[in-house]
Amino acid sequence: MQQPCWSICLLAIFMLGLDSKLVGEAFQPEFAEPLMNITVPIGRDATFRCLVQNLGGYRVGWVKADTKAIQAIHVHVITNNQRVHVSHNGQTVWNLHIRNVQEDDRGQYMCQINTDPMKSQMGYLDVVIPPDFVPEETSGDVMVPEGGTARVSCRARGMPEPRILWRREDGADIVIRDSNGAKTKVAVHEEQVLTLNKISRSDMGAYLCIASNGVPPSVSKRIMIKVHFHPVIQVPNQLVGAPLGTDVTLECYVESSPKSINYWVRDSNEMVISSSKYEVVNTVVSSFESRMALTVRGLTSSDVGGYRCVAKNSLGEVDSVIRLYEIPGPTIKNTSPANKREEYRFSTPIEGPDNQFGSADRSDDEDDFAYISDKPLNAYKSYDNGTRNRTIHYSTTKSLYEQKLSNKVRKIINKFEIGDTNFDANSYKLNSSFVILHIVIFINVLSTILDCT
Repeated sequence: MQQPCWSICLLAIFMLGLDSKLVGEAFQPEFAEPLMNITVPIGRDATFRCLVQNLGGYRVGWVKADTKAIQAIHVHVITNNQRVHVSHNGQTVWNLHIRNVQEDDRGQYMCQINTDPMKSQMGYLDVVIPPDFVPEETSGDVMVPEGGTARVSCRARGMPEPRILWRREDGADIVIRDSNGAKTKVAVHEEQVLTLNKISRSDMGAYLCIASNGVPPSVSKRIMIKVHFHPVIQVPNQLVGAPLGTDVTLECYVESSPKSINYWVRDSNEMVISSSKYEVVNTVVSSFESRMALTVRGLTSSDVGGYRCVAKNSLGEVDSVIRLYEIPGPTIKNTSPANKREEYRFSTPIEGPDNQFGSADRSDDEDDFAYISDKPLNAYKSYDNGTRNRTIHYSTTKSLYEQKLSNKVRKIINKFEIGDTNFDANSYKLNSSFVILHIVIFINVLSTILDCT
């Protein structure tokens, strides 16, 4: 009964005596996943994570592969770099931290397990750098004569290599001219050097050099291209007329670079300055254009004459003359039919050479008074020794005479009151004073006849 027990003990001793190397190989540590590559902008933090299974009594180390510099072993930092430290989570997660990454931190990093043979895996740390201009290889503001060549350059560094784009600040197209004079207009020009051949004043302005490489932020530099030329004056109106007493404005448009000194001079060589009489205004239109305006208040005959607008810069001087003259002012007179009626109705005759009461001139209306019936008026009246005597015929025709006279006066008055717009005084050989004179004569005659009754 005791022999089987001894057999079991001997089997156990045999098993324990097996080669320890074979037993250790059955529980070797392994990496659970690859070490990932990392890309970070300069100045940021980077972390490598190494996952290990069955670490057991082995240790994990970190090495910068390209320089073979040991960074850390297990939980101890070996490098003198103060920005490097390690951390772990149990026996599985092992981390290498690099704070405030710099450009020299770029390279291969290795996670090792000190097995025999050693096990390792690598990841790459890429440090990207936003673009930055190289001052010594980037142009500043330039100044060229019109018709010359402007060449500006822009160089930037960064990781990856930045792209260079040129744009105009005002949004206008960039005009590229080749040696033959052919022009190409582009909104964006992509080169480190921008060359403007046979430059004109329209090319003048601010140009933006923009550098970008996908790493924010992009950067831009403003370069001013100035084109120099002598002044030029354009005058919209060289002859300006205005009525006396009114305000009148004279205008000149100036193009110049560098900026010109602008002023006004009269034909007497007297400079015109702002005062209660004159208002001088210079307005900037663009980088090389300006508007000169001179306002003359309350125009008088002494203001009439020539006015010179003058522009002067370091490259030359130019002027242009504007002639200011007087024009007759508008005569404001209302001749509408309604006002004519009012004038006839309410005006009174004025004595004078042309408006004498009792004039010897006779009109067709006066003849109506003289011939009321088939016989003339004086046939019905006789005067004896200064005494007025009436004939029998006068009394019999009195009512007919008064009726016709009343109708005649009423007809004339109604003619003006009904507002007949086709009525023309000349067609009746009457003017306003003449009509009024006839009405007065009619009334006087009527009064005389009534007095006789």
